[in-house]
Amino acid sequence: MPRSTNAPASRTRRRRILERAKGFRGSRSKLIRMASEAVDRAMVMSTTHRKTKKRDYRGLWIARVTAACKQNEITYSRLIEGLTKASVVLNRKMLSEIAIHDPAGFTKIVAQAKTGLA
Repeated sequence: MPRSTNAPASRTRRRRILERAKGFRGSRSKLIRMASEAVDRAMVMSTTHRKTKKRDYRGLWIARVTAACKQNEITYSRLIEGLTKASVVLNRKMLSEIAIHDPAGFTKIVAQAKTGLA
């Protein structure tokens, strides 16, 4: 009886790893052992960075809203507190978009927050 190997499946598995490692520098894209380690690490990092990206954007929106708040003579925390008390439901992303593209509208929102604080 002839010796049977798992060559087709092994070759497919190795080719898949090397295709994912395309664009890596040096032996990380050529040698299967180094490529598999690099690909495993890249997959872990991509998951981590997808989560981190959400935090980074929230920080950016808060920084933009803070800058707009300073122009309207109110702090960021007091703005959020005032909006909560005035039961205005706007998330940080929308607040930053309004602050950038419609400064007059943002001033009206700040006025609502100030009345909510009073």
